[in-house]
Amino acid sequence: MDNVNPFITLAAANGVPLDTLVLVLILPIIVTMIAFFRQVIGIKAFGIYTPAIITFALLATSQLKYGITIFVTVIVVGTITRYLLKKARLLYLPRVAIMITVVGFSILLLLFVGGTWNRTGLAGVSIFPILIMITLVEKFIAVQIEKGNRAAVILSLETLFISIIGYYIASWPLLIKMILNYPWISLLTIPINIFLGKWTGLRLSEYFRFRQIIKPR
Repeated sequence: MDNVNPFITLAAANGVPLDTLVLVLILPIIVTMIAFFRQVIGIKAFGIYTPAIITFALLATSQLKYGITIFVTVIVVGTITRYLLKKARLLYLPRVAIMITVVGFSILLLLFVGGTWNRTGLAGVSIFPILIMITLVEKFIAVQIEKGNRAAVILSLETLFISIIGYYIASWPLLIKMILNYPWISLLTIPINIFLGKWTGLRLSEYFRFRQIIKPR
């Protein structure tokens, strides 16, 4: 580990996994990126925590395409299951429990198909990203109930979009090298977030949405 910061070297020498150190130091950068998308660009997604945790779930899969496949499967199966359970008039928590069960078996089937088709990367996905994706069901259902199917789907796509960008940022070799050499860089996200917290201008999406109103006459 040449040119690595002494703190990182000491932590690694004392048994802290290097991957864990990198992910913890990159987390502030990821959540700041999400805050930027939300405050300046206007992409809402499922808050700030969900896109961040899904970013790390995508990193935990062997390939990005497998993470996206699991994400889409969760959303599609969750939507279909909710529609089928709609007439049963069940209470919220039992209904969510049934949906998580169905989604879980759907992911299991997906992994089995991946193994059958010799997609070892898909079949070998660890439990960590799978559990994270499955827990997305409850968030998705809550938005469906509150805002409708269209809003839930849009927020899901926005969440996936931000998470994919976060995936590429977190796996960027140059950023990882900088983090290992200068871990204090993560602290620079604090003044950036202070600036974002005082943002009072229109979001870029609002410029597009209200372009007919604000267009100079």
